[in-house]
Amino acid sequence: MRFTPSELSDTLIVDVEEHVDARGLFARTFCENEFAAAGLPTRFVQSSVSFNPRRGTLRGLHYQAPPRPEGKLVRCTRGAVHDVVVDLRSSSATFLRWIAVELTPENRRALYIPPGCAHGFQTLVDDSELLYLMTEFYAPEMARGVRWNDPTFGVVWPIAAPTLSERDATYPDFRP
Repeated sequence: MRFTPSELSDTLIVDVEEHVDARGLFARTFCENEFAAAGLPTRFVQSSVSFNPRRGTLRGLHYQAPPRPEGKLVRCTRGAVHDVVVDLRSSSATFLRWIAVELTPENRRALYIPPGCAHGFQTLVDDSELLYLMTEFYAPEMARGVRWNDPTFGVVWPIAAPTLSERDATYPDFRP
């Protein structure tokens, strides 16, 4: 695997190293030793799937508050998504900055989102699916979010007028 630091502190892009032959390909997507050497967590306590039938669906920007913040390893298993991370950690050198990474089954790329960062994505095609691995158990009382189009962040989304849940559409603006 190749671990590429992004422009946000502690946020890494994880690319697989494909071994191709006449049968197809094989690639490792997780190795405890390699993740540890890259400074990533090696223990994930939950796994979830998000399936989205419509292009333009936007989910986010979500995070889990202390004392139960969660890190996430996200991979697109079907379709294509514009995946966004916003750094909400006031002690971080990249506080309030954001990045976007396109995730597809073809690029086999994963994105590690550290605890304290908000996460969201927008589907670029119909029938898109994401697989999440989380470092902390879901705690509904700690679930939080900030508005997807909060001017504090200035996130650029590729598809105007997204499909949103009522919850995501009504999150407040971020207040440090």
